Amino acid sequence: MMSEDMMSMPDMRAMDMTVMQACMDACSACEQACTVCSVQMMSCSPACMNCADMCNTMMRAMLRMQGMTPAAMMSMLDACIAMCQVCMDECMEHADMSAVCKMCAQACQACMDACMKVKDSMMAASA
Repeated sequence: MMSEDMMSMPDMRAMDMTVMQACMDACSACEQACTVCSVQMMSCSPACMNCADMCNTMMRAMLRMQGMTPAAMMSMLDACIAMCQVCMDECMEHADMSAVCKMCAQACQACMDACMKVKDSMMAASA
């Protein structure tokens, strides 16, 4: 459930909160998938660990919006999308051999999609 604290960023009241919640859920799922994938000790492990950290940071920032500006939020979303892309690309190299890497790549794609929806919602809210 979205708290009043999450509404503190300028223009947040116009945002679709279901999009925000879906993004937090996708970040959490991606963090978990990346953490599981990182312990396989394949060449994607460093990217998976970094992606897990980025997704956790993104989710936590979305949970407490105090002090967040739209520009900072957009930058964080871009960083999360970029890290998920790196991780997904690395994991796709092993996806045919590892169901875990395939699952991780899918979670990264879902997280990127969710982050893009938040960005789109933010742009619509500020228009």
